[in-house]
Amino acid sequence: MTSKSSSEKVTALPFRYQFAAGAVAGISEVVERYPLDVVKTHIQLQHGVMSGNDGYSGVLDCFRKIIRHEGISRLYRGTTAPILMEVPKRLTDFFGPIYQRIFATHTMNQPLAVLTGASAGATDSFVVVPFELLKIRLQDKSSAARYNGLTECLLKVARHEGPLALYNGLEATLWRHIVRAQMPDPTRSPNLFRQKTLNDLAASFVGGVFGTTLDTPLDVVKSRIQSVAKVAGAKQKYEWAWPSLAVVAREEGFRALYKGYLAKVLRFGPDDGVLVLVYSAVLDLLASVA
Repeated sequence: MTSKSSSEKVTALPFRYQFAAGAVAGISEVVERYPLDVVKTHIQLQHGVMSGNDGYSGVLDCFRKIIRHEGISRLYRGTTAPILMEVPKRLTDFFGPIYQRIFATHTMNQPLAVLTGASAGATDSFVVVPFELLKIRLQDKSSAARYNGLTECLLKVARHEGPLALYNGLEATLWRHIVRAQMPDPTRSPNLFRQKTLNDLAASFVGGVFGTTLDTPLDVVKSRIQSVAKVAGAKQKYEWAWPSLAVVAREEGFRALYKGYLAKVLRFGPDDGVLVLVYSAVLDLLASVA
C-alpha cells in the first residue's frame, strides 16, 4: 500500500487544520503589511491639502515623516487589534462547506460563490468593525496621546462613548464588503494555495487592484467615521457612508476619496505571496503529522 502524497493529505485535511493554517497565514500577512496600513490611515485622515510636518505628499513622504517625528515603532502601533481579529475572521470560511452541503454540490459555482461571499462579508463586518475602530484610533496621530494600548483604548471608548460606539463605521464596512464580495477573491481559493503559480499571483494582484479601486472611497469614509470620538448631543461630520462620501468630495474634491489608494495597492503583491507561502507551509506541516 502506497502512502498518501503531501498534496493528497492537504486535500483530505479537516476544516480545523485549514482554519489554523489560515489564521497563521493571516497573522503573518498582518505583520508584513501593517506599516503600509498605518501609512494608508494617516493619509486617509488628512483633511484637505496640508504642508509641513503635518501633511503628506505621498506614501514615501508619509513613511519618512512618521519615522522622523513619531518614531519607527509607530508603524506597528495598534497591531494587536488586527492580529486578534484574524482568528475570528477565519470563522467566516465555513460558509462555503455549509452551503455546499445544503445545496448538495461538491463544486463552488458562481451563484454559490456570490452567496458565500455575501454571507462571509456580512459576518466579517460584525467581527471586524470593533477591531478596526480600535486600530484606527491607535494609528491616528491626533489621538495617539489618549490611549496607552489596545485594552485602554477599548475601555475608554466603551466607557466614554458607550459599547455601541465600537460599531461606528459598521454601515460603511458593510457597503465596502458588499462591493468586495462582487469581486473574485483568489486568496480564498484552495486552488491558489495548491498551484502556487505566478499566474495566480498576477490574477490576484489584478483582481485586488480592481476591487480596491471600487472600495477605496468607502474605506476613506470608514476611517473618518471611526477616528472621531462620539460626543453626546453633538452632530458628527461623518456618520453615514453615502452622505460622508458627498462631504469629502464637496470639501476636498473627488480625488480625496482615493486617499491612501497607492498604499492599499502596494500591499497586494507581497500580501498574496506571504499568504500563499505561509498557508501552504502550515498545511504541509499539518499534513505530515496528521
